[in-house]
Amino acid sequence: MAKRVWPGSARMSDTPNTAGADAHFRALESLYAQAPINRFFDSSLEIPEAGVARIHFTIDERHYHAGGAAHGTSYFKMLDDAAFYACNSLVTDRFLLTTAFNLLLTRPLKVGPVIAEGRWISGKRRVFVADARLIDADGEEAARGTGTFMRSRIALAGLPGYRSAA
Repeated sequence: MAKRVWPGSARMSDTPNTAGADAHFRALESLYAQAPINRFFDSSLEIPEAGVARIHFTIDERHYHAGGAAHGTSYFKMLDDAAFYACNSLVTDRFLLTTAFNLLLTRPLKVGPVIAEGRWISGKRRVFVADARLIDADGEEAARGTGTFMRSRIALAGLPGYRSAA
C-alpha cells in the first residue's frame, strides 16, 4: 500500500498555480466565509493548491457534549468541509455536494485550535473522493474521514459568496 501524503508534507502536484486557479481558490475561501453555518464556528479556510484544503478553527465549550468534549458534529463539519473544498478546488464551474462521508474519531477534542486537512484522492469528472484529518493543538490526530462528492446543478458563478471574490 502506498504511503499517504498529507498537505504540507509534500507537493501534491507539479502543476504550477496560475492566476485563474488562485482566483478560484480565493473565491472558494470567500464562499466558505460567507456560508451562514460558519457563523457558529470560529474558522477560516485556506486552499494553498489544487486538491488541498485546510480549515483552521477553534473548539470552545459551546461545542461540547454533556461529557465535556467536542460533540461529533464539530468533527464531521470540519472533516467534511476540508475534504469538500479539496475536491471543489479542482472544479471551477459547479458546486459539489457530499454524497457519503465516513468518520473515525480517535481522540476527544478540548478547547483550543484545531486544523482540518483535506486532500483530494481520486475522480475528476462527476464523482470525487477525498480524505481529511483533524490535528489538535498538541499535533495529534483526533479524527479522520473519507468522503465522496458529486457535481451538482448549482453553478459556482451564481453563488453570491463566490462571485464577490472572483
